Amino acid sequence: MAKEQGAWFEQPGRFLDPGLVRELKRLREIGADEENEAVPVIVSFHREAEDSKREEVLNLCRDGSCNTVDGELKLLGGFHGKVRPGTLRELSEREEVRRIYYDREVRAFLDVARKSSGVADVQAQEGLTGKNVTIAVIDTGVYPHDDLMKPDSRIIAFADLVNGREEPYDDQGHGTHCAGDAAGNGYRSEGLYAGPAAEANIVGVKVLDANGSGQLSTVIKGVEWCVENREKYGIRILSLSLGAPAYESYRDDPLAQAAEVAWHHGIVVCAAAGNEGPYPGTISTPGFDPVIITVGAADDRNTVDRADDVKAPYSSRGPTIDLLVKPDVYAPGTHIISLSVPGSPIEEQLPENMVNEHYISLSGTSMATPFCAGVAALLLEANPRLSPNDVKAILMHTAQEMEGDQAGYLDVRPAVSLAKEYRNVQEATLGMKS
Repeated sequence: MAKEQGAWFEQPGRFLDPGLVRELKRLREIGADEENEAVPVIVSFHREAEDSKREEVLNLCRDGSCNTVDGELKLLGGFHGKVRPGTLRELSEREEVRRIYYDREVRAFLDVARKSSGVADVQAQEGLTGKNVTIAVIDTGVYPHDDLMKPDSRIIAFADLVNGREEPYDDQGHGTHCAGDAAGNGYRSEGLYAGPAAEANIVGVKVLDANGSGQLSTVIKGVEWCVENREKYGIRILSLSLGAPAYESYRDDPLAQAAEVAWHHGIVVCAAAGNEGPYPGTISTPGFDPVIITVGAADDRNTVDRADDVKAPYSSRGPTIDLLVKPDVYAPGTHIISLSVPGSPIEEQLPENMVNEHYISLSGTSMATPFCAGVAALLLEANPRLSPNDVKAILMHTAQEMEGDQAGYLDVRPAVSLAKEYRNVQEATLGMKS
């Protein structure tokens, strides 16, 4: 008897990511009208694909009432849009198409923290504040909070890929909190609730909506915008306190690959591990990429003494889907007091977390990630010649051991010291060659 074949999207060799297969299966199970039900997807081409063949694919995706091409994704050599299941089947048979992804949802996941990590000592003794270093916060936006605007405005650019507005804003609150975690100067708290890089510049890139969610393709566009504008605004660091489930290897994940492109263009990429702990194997994308810096959250128990600091139970654990060790470092992420947006959804949802009218306390790897980005800014101020690989190696090498984990807890003082030592070596080497 002949073996019954499964649905076309479950057959091998179709080059569909597991998330897309799952969505197509769901649509079939609920009896959706496949002729009038469009699926949001990302399509990538083989590098050697001819322009004429690419155009044929684009035309195929524009054909019909439910098919649309919404935009190009340069970092992936492809595009995103909404396509009917029948058209997807045709796409999966085209030789020039490398892979088709489900354009799935991405979600958003400092007082004592500054002291326990050594930031306060470095700021006082070394005078480092992240000055002239730009951090791009890819999130829900950035509100012009006084801690970022006074005495001087440090929000030097804003890109809204959700609503297309020009002036900085944050209709959710998460991104502003993250910006403060990295670079708030404590203007409204007399310096008490300041981030590590209190003089760093901020670029806000809004990719998530008022609900704290967005599409994979929009986040990729945000990374792409930062790569294209890195020299214009001096962007040295990306902070990504967001993620989506990882279904397959980082080699085939579009957001992980976009993050790698940014890294290889000289930008330090810090990404949240996720908040699905303590279960193993819960690192999300793009944090599961081995190239970038993946940040887990520590709980400093609200004390300056590091001896009682532990991994936060909610912080996602490795190994990754590729069986790699992650996260790379831990940073303070529990009960972090940072900037609040007046009347934001976060204030309405968590009124008990408000700390006067200007600040709010939040926990998560979302808070640990920009904190790490702020520390990276201190290293780049101490030694502007550091590459992303240098920054990652220094942070990991100097991190304090955490029991039961290969990743350590950020220790800023030895990290800055090593960055400065390396600068002396670099300058001596350059001097010998000149």
